[in-house]
Amino acid sequence: QVQLVESGGGLVQAGGSLRLSCSASGLTFSNYVMGWFRQAPGKEREFVTRIRRDGGTTVYADSVKGRFTISRDNLKKTVYLQMNSLKPEDTAVYYCTLGRWSSRPDEFDYWGQGTQVTVSS
Repeated sequence: QVQLVESGGGLVQAGGSLRLSCSASGLTFSNYVMGWFRQAPGKEREFVTRIRRDGGTTVYADSVKGRFTISRDNLKKTVYLQMNSLKPEDTAVYYCTLGRWSSRPDEFDYWGQGTQVTVSS
């Protein structure tokens, strides 16, 4: 079965950096759009970024543009999220997902368990 496993979350001070990883199994990874969403306490899950199958095109939410970078390694079946200049408002559980070329969570078919990112001020 399809499994997505995130890692790399943690506690960081504002202005710091983290790199999240998401390893996939049970699928032909290179066939899928990959994305990252996040969900803060009491808020809806929101789109962060997505990347096309070949890694050639990416889209970012305005709130993270210029600070976050998504990338993928199809041989390793892994997608990454490099997060720089982190802000307290970036605090959330970050989810890796695969699905369609969309910013809507209901367009994505599989989700990881999530990894907590906490940014202190």
